Amino acid sequence: MSGERDIKSALWNAADTLRGSAVDRTDWKAYILPLLFFKRISDVWDEETAEAGELYGEADPSHFPEIHRFQVPEGCHWNDVREASSNVGAVLLHAMREIERANPDTLFRVFGTADWGNKEKFSDELLKDLIEGFSEIALGNSQVDTDVLGDAYEYLVGKFADVTRRNKAGEFYTPRSVVRMMVELLDPQEGESIYDPACGTGGMLLGAIEHVERKGGDPRTFYGKIFGQEKNLTTAAIARMNLVLHGIEDFEIAREDTLRSPAFTDASTGGLATFDCVIANPPFSLKEWGRDLWEADPWGRATYGLPPESYGDYAFVQHMIVSMAAAGNSRMAVVLPQGALFRKSAEGAIRTQLLKEDLIEAVIGLAPNLFYGTQLAGCVVVLRRKKPAERKNKVMIIDASSLFRKGRAQNFLDKEHSDQILSWYNAFEDVEDRAKVATIDEIKKEGWTLNISRYVLPPIGEDIPPLPEAIDSFKTALGEARAAEDRLREVLTEGGWLQ
Repeated sequence: MSGERDIKSALWNAADTLRGSAVDRTDWKAYILPLLFFKRISDVWDEETAEAGELYGEADPSHFPEIHRFQVPEGCHWNDVREASSNVGAVLLHAMREIERANPDTLFRVFGTADWGNKEKFSDELLKDLIEGFSEIALGNSQVDTDVLGDAYEYLVGKFADVTRRNKAGEFYTPRSVVRMMVELLDPQEGESIYDPACGTGGMLLGAIEHVERKGGDPRTFYGKIFGQEKNLTTAAIARMNLVLHGIEDFEIAREDTLRSPAFTDASTGGLATFDCVIANPPFSLKEWGRDLWEADPWGRATYGLPPESYGDYAFVQHMIVSMAAAGNSRMAVVLPQGALFRKSAEGAIRTQLLKEDLIEAVIGLAPNLFYGTQLAGCVVVLRRKKPAERKNKVMIIDASSLFRKGRAQNFLDKEHSDQILSWYNAFEDVEDRAKVATIDEIKKEGWTLNISRYVLPPIGEDIPPLPEAIDSFKTALGEARAAEDRLREVLTEGGWLQ
Protein backbone atom coordinates (compact mmCIF):
# COMPACT_ATOMS: atom_id res chain seq x y z
CA MET A 1 0.00 0.00 0.00
CA SER A 2 1.34 3.45 -0.90
CA GLY A 3 1.90 5.11 2.40
CA GLU A 4 1.15 8.74 3.05
CA ARG A 5 4.91 9.22 3.38
CA ASP A 6 5.52 7.84 -0.16
CA ILE A 7 3.00 10.25 -1.65
CA LYS A 8 4.38 13.23 0.27
CA SER A 9 7.88 12.26 -0.78
CA ALA A 10 6.79 12.07 -4.45
CA LEU A 11 5.08 15.47 -4.16
CA TRP A 12 8.12 17.07 -2.63
CA ASN A 13 10.37 15.49 -5.27
CA ALA A 14 8.07 16.90 -7.97
CA ALA A 15 8.37 20.35 -6.38
CA ASP A 16 12.14 19.82 -6.26
CA THR A 17 12.19 18.95 -9.96
CA LEU A 18 10.29 22.16 -10.75
CA ARG A 19 12.52 24.26 -8.52
CA GLY A 20 15.24 24.68 -11.16
CA SER A 21 12.76 25.19 -14.02
CA ALA A 22 11.12 28.23 -15.57
CA VAL A 23 7.85 27.43 -13.77
CA ASP A 24 6.85 30.06 -11.20
CA ARG A 25 6.64 28.48 -7.73
CA THR A 26 3.18 29.98 -7.17
CA ASP A 27 1.97 27.78 -10.06
CA TRP A 28 3.47 24.51 -8.88
CA LYS A 29 0.20 23.15 -7.47
CA ALA A 30 -1.49 23.73 -10.84
CA TYR A 31 1.02 21.32 -12.41
CA ILE A 32 1.72 18.80 -9.67
CA LEU A 33 -1.91 18.04 -8.72
CA PRO A 34 -3.21 17.35 -12.26
CA LEU A 35 -0.31 14.91 -12.74
CA LEU A 36 -1.19 13.20 -9.47
CA PHE A 37 -4.83 13.00 -10.56
CA PHE A 38 -3.93 11.63 -14.01
CA LYS A 39 -1.81 8.91 -12.40
CA ARG A 40 -4.63 8.12 -9.97
CA ILE A 41 -7.21 7.86 -12.76
CA SER A 42 -4.93 5.48 -14.67
CA ASP A 43 -4.25 3.33 -11.60
CA VAL A 44 -7.95 3.12 -10.72
CA TRP A 45 -8.68 2.20 -14.37
CA ASP A 46 -6.09 -0.62 -14.23
CA GLU A 47 -7.52 -1.85 -10.94
CA GLU A 48 -11.06 -1.93 -12.36
CA THR A 49 -9.80 -3.75 -15.48
CA ALA A 50 -8.06 -6.38 -13.33
CA GLU A 51 -11.22 -6.86 -11.24
CA ALA A 52 -13.27 -7.27 -14.43
CA GLY A 53 -10.75 -9.82 -15.69
CA GLU A 54 -11.34 -11.89 -12.56
CA LEU A 55 -15.08 -11.46 -12.87
CA TYR A 56 -15.48 -12.18 -16.58
CA GLY A 57 -12.63 -14.62 -17.08
CA GLU A 58 -11.26 -14.74 -20.60
CA ALA A 59 -13.58 -12.03 -22.00
CA ASP A 60 -11.96 -8.76 -23.10
CA PRO A 61 -12.57 -6.25 -20.26
CA SER A 62 -12.83 -3.42 -22.82
CA HIS A 63 -16.20 -4.91 -23.83
CA PHE A 64 -17.55 -3.92 -20.44
CA PRO A 65 -17.22 -0.10 -20.21
CA GLU A 66 -19.64 -0.05 -17.27
CA ILE A 67 -16.93 -1.47 -15.01
CA HIS A 68 -15.13 1.87 -15.16
CA ARG A 69 -15.94 4.90 -13.07
CA PHE A 70 -14.71 7.01 -15.99
CA GLN A 71 -13.35 6.33 -19.46
CA VAL A 72 -9.66 6.47 -20.44
CA PRO A 73 -9.53 6.53 -24.27
CA GLU A 74 -6.98 4.38 -26.09
CA GLY A 75 -3.52 5.95 -26.11
CA CYS A 76 -4.37 8.26 -23.19
CA HIS A 77 -3.24 6.16 -20.24
CA TRP A 78 -0.40 7.25 -17.94
CA ASN A 79 1.78 4.50 -19.41
CA ASP A 80 1.26 5.88 -22.93
CA VAL A 81 2.65 9.24 -21.82
CA ARG A 82 5.44 7.54 -19.88
CA GLU A 83 6.53 5.68 -23.02
CA ALA A 84 6.63 8.83 -25.19
CA SER A 85 10.22 9.46 -26.29
CA SER A 86 9.75 13.04 -27.53
CA ASN A 87 7.19 15.86 -27.40
CA VAL A 88 6.14 14.52 -24.01
CA GLY A 89 4.23 17.73 -23.18
CA ALA A 90 2.09 17.43 -26.33
CA VAL A 91 1.38 13.74 -25.61
CA LEU A 92 0.45 14.57 -22.00
CA LEU A 93 -1.80 17.46 -23.02
CA HIS A 94 -3.52 15.26 -25.64
CA ALA A 95 -4.16 12.51 -23.05
CA MET A 96 -5.62 14.94 -20.52
CA ARG A 97 -7.86 16.67 -23.07
CA GLU A 98 -9.16 13.35 -24.44
CA ILE A 99 -9.93 12.06 -20.93
CA GLU A 100 -11.87 15.29 -20.24
CA ARG A 101 -13.74 14.91 -23.55
CA ALA A 102 -14.59 11.26 -22.84
CA ASN A 103 -16.09 12.17 -19.44
CA PRO A 104 -17.87 15.49 -20.06
CA ASP A 105 -20.22 15.27 -17.07
CA THR A 106 -17.64 14.58 -14.40
CA LEU A 107 -14.26 15.71 -15.75
CA PHE A 108 -14.99 18.85 -17.76
CA ARG A 109 -11.79 21.00 -17.66
CA VAL A 110 -10.70 19.04 -14.63
CA PHE A 111 -6.99 19.14 -15.52
CA GLY A 112 -6.98 22.93 -15.60
CA THR A 113 -5.21 25.08 -18.16
CA ALA A 114 -1.55 24.14 -17.65
CA ASP A 115 0.57 24.81 -20.75
CA TRP A 116 2.28 21.42 -20.89
CA GLY A 117 3.19 21.91 -24.56
CA ASN A 118 5.37 24.95 -23.82
CA LYS A 119 8.88 23.59 -24.40
CA GLU A 120 10.54 26.65 -22.88
CA LYS A 121 8.85 25.76 -19.60
CA PHE A 122 8.71 22.00 -19.95
CA SER A 123 11.56 20.27 -21.71
CA ASP A 124 11.07 16.57 -22.45
CA GLU A 125 13.70 15.84 -19.83
CA LEU A 126 11.88 17.83 -17.12
CA LEU A 127 8.55 16.15 -17.87
CA LYS A 128 10.12 12.69 -17.93
CA ASP A 129 11.60 13.39 -14.49
CA LEU A 130 8.20 14.49 -13.18
CA ILE A 131 6.40 11.49 -14.67
CA GLU A 132 8.98 8.98 -13.44
CA GLY A 133 8.67 10.43 -9.94
CA PHE A 134 4.94 9.68 -9.85
CA SER A 135 5.31 6.35 -11.66
CA GLU A 136 6.94 4.92 -8.56
CA ILE A 137 3.85 5.26 -6.37
CA ALA A 138 0.63 3.23 -6.67
CA LEU A 139 -2.55 5.29 -6.40
CA GLY A 140 -5.35 2.79 -6.98
CA ASN A 141 -8.24 2.58 -4.52
CA SER A 142 -6.78 -0.53 -2.89
CA GLN A 143 -3.46 1.25 -2.34
CA VAL A 144 -4.66 4.55 -0.94
CA ASP A 145 -7.54 4.86 1.44
CA THR A 146 -7.47 8.55 2.33
CA ASP A 147 -8.48 11.75 0.58
CA VAL A 148 -5.31 11.64 -1.52
CA LEU A 149 -5.85 14.86 -3.46
CA GLY A 150 -7.01 16.85 -0.45
CA ASP A 151 -4.06 15.51 1.55
CA ALA A 152 -1.71 16.37 -1.31
CA TYR A 153 -3.15 19.86 -1.58
CA GLU A 154 -2.88 20.42 2.17
CA TYR A 155 0.68 19.11 2.20
CA LEU A 156 1.85 21.32 -0.69
CA VAL A 157 0.20 24.46 0.69
CA GLY A 158 1.57 23.79 4.16
CA LYS A 159 5.03 22.92 2.86
CA PHE A 160 5.26 26.10 0.83
CA ALA A 161 4.14 28.08 3.88
CA ASP A 162 6.97 26.38 5.78
CA VAL A 163 9.59 26.98 3.13
CA THR A 164 8.84 30.63 2.56
CA ARG A 165 8.45 31.30 6.30
CA ARG A 166 5.26 33.12 5.41
CA ASN A 167 1.67 32.11 5.87
CA LYS A 168 0.57 33.41 2.48
CA ALA A 169 0.73 30.09 0.69
CA GLY A 170 -1.29 31.10 -2.34
CA GLU A 171 -4.72 29.99 -1.29
CA PHE A 172 -6.92 30.00 1.74
CA TYR A 173 -7.25 26.43 2.92
CA THR A 174 -9.28 24.88 5.72
CA PRO A 175 -7.27 22.32 7.71
CA ARG A 176 -8.87 18.88 7.81
CA SER A 177 -9.30 18.99 11.60
CA VAL A 178 -11.39 22.19 11.40
CA VAL A 179 -13.48 20.69 8.58
CA ARG A 180 -14.16 17.60 10.65
CA MET A 181 -15.18 19.65 13.68
CA MET A 182 -17.56 21.81 11.62
CA VAL A 183 -19.13 18.75 9.99
CA GLU A 184 -19.63 17.11 13.39
CA LEU A 185 -21.26 20.30 14.69
CA LEU A 186 -23.77 20.08 11.83
CA ASP A 187 -24.06 16.27 12.01
CA PRO A 188 -25.39 15.68 8.45
CA GLN A 189 -27.63 12.64 8.09
CA GLU A 190 -28.11 10.14 5.28
CA GLY A 191 -29.92 11.66 2.32
CA GLU A 192 -29.70 15.29 3.45
CA SER A 193 -28.61 17.88 0.88
CA ILE A 194 -25.28 19.62 1.49
CA TYR A 195 -24.06 22.89 -0.01
CA ASP A 196 -20.78 24.79 0.23
CA PRO A 197 -20.86 28.22 -1.47
CA ALA A 198 -17.05 28.62 -1.23
CA CYS A 199 -16.10 24.98 -1.66
CA GLY A 200 -12.40 25.26 -2.52
CA THR A 201 -11.02 21.76 -3.06
CA GLY A 202 -14.23 20.14 -1.80
CA GLY A 203 -12.95 19.28 1.68
CA MET A 204 -16.17 20.28 3.48
CA LEU A 205 -18.38 18.27 1.10
CA LEU A 206 -16.13 15.22 1.39
CA GLY A 207 -16.01 15.70 5.15
CA ALA A 208 -19.82 15.52 5.30
CA ILE A 209 -19.88 12.32 3.24
CA GLU A 210 -17.13 10.73 5.37
CA HIS A 211 -18.99 11.74 8.54
CA VAL A 212 -22.04 9.74 7.46
CA GLU A 213 -19.84 6.80 6.43
CA ARG A 214 -18.11 6.83 9.83
CA LYS A 215 -21.52 6.50 11.45
CA GLY A 216 -22.36 3.48 9.30
CA GLY A 217 -24.49 5.37 6.75
CA ASP A 218 -24.57 4.87 2.98
CA PRO A 219 -22.85 7.70 1.03
CA ARG A 220 -24.94 6.81 -2.04
CA THR A 221 -27.89 8.51 -0.36
CA PHE A 222 -26.05 11.77 -1.17
CA TYR A 223 -26.15 11.21 -4.94
CA GLY A 224 -27.70 14.30 -6.47
CA LYS A 225 -27.56 16.13 -3.13
CA ILE A 226 -23.99 17.49 -3.07
CA PHE A 227 -23.53 21.06 -4.30
CA GLY A 228 -20.55 23.40 -4.29
CA GLN A 229 -19.56 26.66 -5.91
CA GLU A 230 -16.01 27.93 -6.32
CA LYS A 231 -14.63 30.92 -8.21
CA ASN A 232 -11.09 29.64 -8.84
CA LEU A 233 -10.81 27.34 -11.88
CA THR A 234 -7.97 25.14 -10.62
CA THR A 235 -9.48 24.78 -7.17
CA ALA A 236 -12.93 23.93 -8.57
CA ALA A 237 -11.26 21.29 -10.76
CA ILE A 238 -9.56 19.74 -7.72
CA ALA A 239 -12.94 19.62 -5.94
CA ARG A 240 -14.44 17.69 -8.85
CA MET A 241 -11.42 15.35 -9.01
CA ASN A 242 -11.79 14.71 -5.29
CA LEU A 243 -15.49 13.82 -5.41
CA VAL A 244 -15.12 11.62 -8.50
CA LEU A 245 -12.32 9.65 -6.93
CA HIS A 246 -14.37 9.09 -3.80
CA GLY A 247 -17.00 7.38 -5.90
CA ILE A 248 -19.50 10.23 -5.61
CA GLU A 249 -20.94 10.11 -9.10
CA ASP A 250 -23.80 12.57 -8.96
CA PHE A 251 -22.84 16.01 -7.67
CA GLU A 252 -22.63 19.57 -8.92
CA ILE A 253 -19.62 21.85 -8.57
CA ALA A 254 -20.17 25.18 -10.30
CA ARG A 255 -17.32 27.51 -11.19
CA GLU A 256 -18.68 31.01 -10.62
CA ASP A 257 -18.56 33.91 -8.15
CA THR A 258 -21.17 32.98 -5.52
CA LEU A 259 -21.89 36.51 -4.31
CA ARG A 260 -22.23 38.01 -7.80
CA SER A 261 -23.67 35.05 -9.66
CA PRO A 262 -25.11 32.24 -7.51
CA ALA A 263 -25.27 29.02 -9.54
CA PHE A 264 -28.05 27.11 -7.79
CA THR A 265 -31.60 28.39 -8.14
CA ASP A 266 -35.10 27.00 -7.69
CA ALA A 267 -37.39 27.52 -10.67
CA SER A 268 -40.46 26.70 -8.55
CA THR A 269 -39.87 29.63 -6.18
CA GLY A 270 -37.88 31.96 -8.43
CA GLY A 271 -35.35 32.20 -5.60
CA LEU A 272 -32.15 30.45 -4.61
CA ALA A 273 -32.08 26.68 -4.17
CA THR A 274 -32.18 25.64 -0.51
CA PHE A 275 -30.42 22.84 1.37
CA ASP A 276 -30.47 20.96 4.69
CA CYS A 277 -26.81 21.65 5.56
CA VAL A 278 -24.87 24.71 4.44
CA ILE A 279 -21.18 24.82 5.35
CA ALA A 280 -18.34 27.12 4.28
CA ASN A 281 -15.04 28.78 4.99
CA PRO A 282 -15.35 31.88 2.81
CA PRO A 283 -12.40 34.25 2.32
CA PHE A 284 -11.94 36.46 5.40
CA SER A 285 -13.18 40.04 4.98
CA LEU A 286 -13.28 39.95 1.19
CA LYS A 287 -12.93 43.38 -0.42
CA GLU A 288 -14.86 44.42 -3.55
CA TRP A 289 -17.19 41.46 -3.12
CA GLY A 290 -20.02 42.92 -5.23
CA ARG A 291 -21.82 45.39 -2.97
CA ASP A 292 -23.07 47.40 -5.97
CA LEU A 293 -25.02 44.34 -7.19
CA TRP A 294 -26.44 43.71 -3.73
CA GLU A 295 -28.03 47.16 -3.55
CA ALA A 296 -30.80 45.57 -5.60
CA ASP A 297 -29.96 41.89 -5.15
CA PRO A 298 -32.45 39.85 -7.24
CA TRP A 299 -32.07 36.93 -4.80
CA GLY A 300 -33.11 38.89 -1.70
CA ARG A 301 -29.91 38.22 0.20
CA ALA A 302 -29.58 41.64 1.84
CA THR A 303 -32.65 41.06 4.04
CA TYR A 304 -30.78 41.88 7.24
CA GLY A 305 -28.75 44.77 5.80
CA LEU A 306 -26.11 45.66 3.23
CA PRO A 307 -22.55 44.71 4.29
CA PRO A 308 -19.77 47.29 3.77
CA GLU A 309 -17.71 47.24 0.56
CA SER A 310 -14.49 46.23 2.33
CA TYR A 311 -15.90 43.34 4.42
CA GLY A 312 -17.74 40.56 2.56
CA ASP A 313 -18.20 38.34 5.63
CA TYR A 314 -21.90 39.09 6.20
CA ALA A 315 -22.59 38.83 2.47
CA PHE A 316 -21.56 35.15 2.65
CA VAL A 317 -23.48 34.69 5.92
CA GLN A 318 -26.67 36.12 4.40
CA HIS A 319 -26.23 34.12 1.19
CA MET A 320 -25.95 30.97 3.33
CA ILE A 321 -29.02 31.87 5.40
CA VAL A 322 -31.12 32.30 2.24
CA SER A 323 -29.74 28.92 1.09
CA MET A 324 -31.01 27.11 4.23
CA ALA A 325 -34.22 25.18 3.69
CA ALA A 326 -37.29 26.83 5.27
CA ALA A 327 -38.67 23.51 6.53
CA GLY A 328 -37.04 20.75 8.56
CA ASN A 329 -33.87 20.95 10.58
CA SER A 330 -31.79 23.18 8.28
CA ARG A 331 -28.56 24.51 9.75
CA MET A 332 -25.27 26.08 8.75
CA ALA A 333 -21.70 26.48 10.00
CA VAL A 334 -19.40 29.21 8.72
CA VAL A 335 -15.83 30.28 9.48
CA LEU A 336 -15.49 34.04 10.04
CA PRO A 337 -12.75 36.37 11.28
CA GLN A 338 -13.45 37.29 14.91
CA GLY A 339 -13.86 40.94 13.91
CA ALA A 340 -17.24 39.95 12.43
CA LEU A 341 -18.40 39.21 15.99
CA PHE A 342 -17.99 42.79 17.23
CA ARG A 343 -17.50 45.25 14.36
CA LYS A 344 -20.15 47.98 14.49
CA SER A 345 -21.90 50.06 11.78
CA ALA A 346 -23.56 48.05 8.99
CA GLU A 347 -22.19 44.73 10.25
CA GLY A 348 -23.38 45.47 13.78
CA ALA A 349 -26.87 46.15 12.45
CA ILE A 350 -26.93 42.85 10.52
CA ARG A 351 -25.64 40.91 13.53
CA THR A 352 -28.30 42.50 15.75
CA GLN A 353 -31.06 41.38 13.37
CA LEU A 354 -29.72 37.81 13.24
CA LEU A 355 -29.68 37.70 17.04
CA LYS A 356 -33.18 39.20 17.35
CA GLU A 357 -34.49 36.57 14.93
CA ASP A 358 -32.78 33.91 17.06
CA LEU A 359 -30.85 32.38 14.18
CA ILE A 360 -27.43 32.19 15.87
CA GLU A 361 -26.98 29.05 17.97
CA ALA A 362 -23.25 29.00 18.78
CA VAL A 363 -20.05 31.01 18.42
CA ILE A 364 -16.73 29.20 18.80
CA GLY A 365 -13.55 31.29 19.00
CA LEU A 366 -10.52 29.41 17.66
CA ALA A 367 -6.79 29.88 18.21
CA PRO A 368 -4.86 32.26 15.94
CA ASN A 369 -2.80 30.99 12.98
CA LEU A 370 -4.80 27.78 12.37
CA PHE A 371 -5.48 28.60 8.71
CA TYR A 372 -2.86 28.69 5.97
CA GLY A 373 -4.08 31.91 4.38
CA THR A 374 -4.07 34.14 7.45
CA GLN A 375 -2.59 34.47 10.93
CA LEU A 376 -5.86 35.88 12.25
CA ALA A 377 -7.89 34.02 14.84
CA GLY A 378 -11.04 32.70 13.21
CA CYS A 379 -14.30 31.58 14.71
CA VAL A 380 -17.00 29.12 13.71
CA VAL A 381 -20.57 30.38 13.89
CA VAL A 382 -23.45 27.89 13.85
CA LEU A 383 -26.89 29.10 12.75
CA ARG A 384 -30.12 27.11 12.78
CA ARG A 385 -33.41 27.93 11.11
CA LYS A 386 -35.47 26.39 13.95
CA LYS A 387 -33.71 25.82 17.26
CA PRO A 388 -34.88 23.11 19.69
CA ALA A 389 -37.01 24.53 22.53
CA GLU A 390 -34.24 24.31 25.15
CA ARG A 391 -31.88 26.42 22.98
CA LYS A 392 -34.33 29.12 21.94
CA ASN A 393 -33.23 32.71 22.68
CA LYS A 394 -29.80 31.49 23.77
CA VAL A 395 -26.36 31.51 22.18
CA MET A 396 -23.57 29.13 23.20
CA ILE A 397 -20.30 31.13 23.31
CA ILE A 398 -17.12 29.04 23.48
CA ASP A 399 -13.57 30.29 23.93
CA ALA A 400 -11.39 27.59 22.35
CA SER A 401 -8.43 29.92 21.77
CA SER A 402 -6.17 27.86 24.03
CA LEU A 403 -6.96 24.57 22.27
CA PHE A 404 -4.17 24.08 19.74
CA ARG A 405 -0.80 22.46 19.14
CA LYS A 406 1.94 24.90 18.25
CA GLY A 407 3.63 24.37 14.90
CA ARG A 408 6.43 26.11 13.04
CA ALA A 409 4.50 27.76 10.20
CA GLN A 410 1.04 27.51 11.75
CA ASN A 411 -0.84 26.08 14.70
CA PHE A 412 -2.85 22.86 14.61
CA LEU A 413 -6.23 21.85 16.00
CA ASP A 414 -5.91 18.18 16.94
CA LYS A 415 -8.74 15.68 17.32
CA GLU A 416 -8.67 15.95 21.12
CA HIS A 417 -9.22 19.71 20.78
CA SER A 418 -12.15 19.39 18.36
CA ASP A 419 -13.67 16.62 20.51
CA GLN A 420 -13.52 18.95 23.52
CA ILE A 421 -15.25 21.76 21.58
CA LEU A 422 -17.96 19.34 20.39
CA SER A 423 -18.62 18.07 23.90
CA TRP A 424 -19.10 21.64 25.16
CA TYR A 425 -21.38 22.48 22.21
CA ASN A 426 -23.49 19.34 22.67
CA ALA A 427 -23.83 19.83 26.44
CA PHE A 428 -24.91 23.47 25.90
CA GLU A 429 -23.99 24.42 29.46
CA ASP A 430 -21.69 26.97 31.11
CA VAL A 431 -18.08 25.84 31.63
CA GLU A 432 -15.93 28.04 33.85
CA ASP A 433 -13.46 30.14 31.83
CA ARG A 434 -14.42 28.23 28.67
CA ALA A 435 -18.07 28.48 27.70
CA LYS A 436 -21.16 30.52 28.47
CA VAL A 437 -24.76 30.07 27.43
CA ALA A 438 -25.80 33.70 26.97
CA THR A 439 -29.44 34.71 26.70
CA ILE A 440 -30.54 37.17 24.05
CA ASP A 441 -31.31 39.64 26.88
CA GLU A 442 -27.71 39.37 28.15
CA ILE A 443 -26.38 39.93 24.63
CA LYS A 444 -28.69 42.94 24.21
CA LYS A 445 -27.25 44.44 27.43
CA GLU A 446 -23.77 44.05 25.92
CA GLY A 447 -24.83 46.13 22.91
CA TRP A 448 -25.45 43.12 20.64
CA THR A 449 -21.76 42.27 20.48
CA LEU A 450 -20.61 38.65 20.30
CA ASN A 451 -17.06 39.53 21.31
CA ILE A 452 -16.12 36.34 23.16
CA SER A 453 -14.20 38.08 25.95
CA ARG A 454 -17.41 39.89 27.00
CA TYR A 455 -18.90 36.55 28.01
CA VAL A 456 -15.98 34.19 28.68
CA LEU A 457 -12.88 35.49 30.45
CA PRO A 458 -9.69 33.45 30.12
CA PRO A 459 -8.21 32.30 33.43
CA ILE A 460 -5.81 34.90 34.80
CA GLY A 461 -2.28 34.03 35.81
CA GLU A 462 -1.54 31.07 33.54
CA ASP A 463 0.98 32.80 31.29
CA ILE A 464 1.89 35.88 33.33
CA PRO A 465 5.58 35.90 34.31
CA PRO A 466 6.77 37.37 37.65
CA LEU A 467 7.42 41.13 37.48
CA PRO A 468 11.27 41.01 37.63
CA GLU A 469 11.27 38.45 34.77
CA ALA A 470 8.91 40.60 32.72
CA ILE A 471 11.12 43.70 33.24
CA ASP A 472 14.23 41.73 32.19
CA SER A 473 12.45 40.50 29.04
CA PHE A 474 11.33 44.05 28.25
CA LYS A 475 14.87 45.45 28.68
CA THR A 476 16.32 42.70 26.46
CA ALA A 477 13.71 43.31 23.75
CA LEU A 478 14.30 47.08 23.95
CA GLY A 479 18.06 46.57 23.57
CA GLU A 480 17.54 44.29 20.55
CA ALA A 481 15.17 46.81 18.95
CA ARG A 482 17.69 49.64 19.40
CA ALA A 483 20.53 47.51 17.99
CA ALA A 484 18.37 46.62 14.96
CA GLU A 485 17.57 50.32 14.42
CA ASP A 486 21.29 51.21 14.59
CA ARG A 487 22.13 48.50 12.06
CA LEU A 488 19.35 49.71 9.74
CA ARG A 489 20.67 53.25 9.99
CA GLU A 490 24.19 52.00 9.04
CA VAL A 491 22.85 50.09 6.02
CA LEU A 492 20.79 53.07 4.83
CA THR A 493 23.78 55.41 5.25
CA GLU A 494 26.16 53.04 3.43
CA GLY A 495 23.64 52.66 0.60
CA GLY A 496 23.36 56.42 0.25
CA TRP A 497 19.66 56.52 1.26
CA LEU A 498 20.42 58.49 4.41
CA GLN A 499 22.64 61.58 4.21
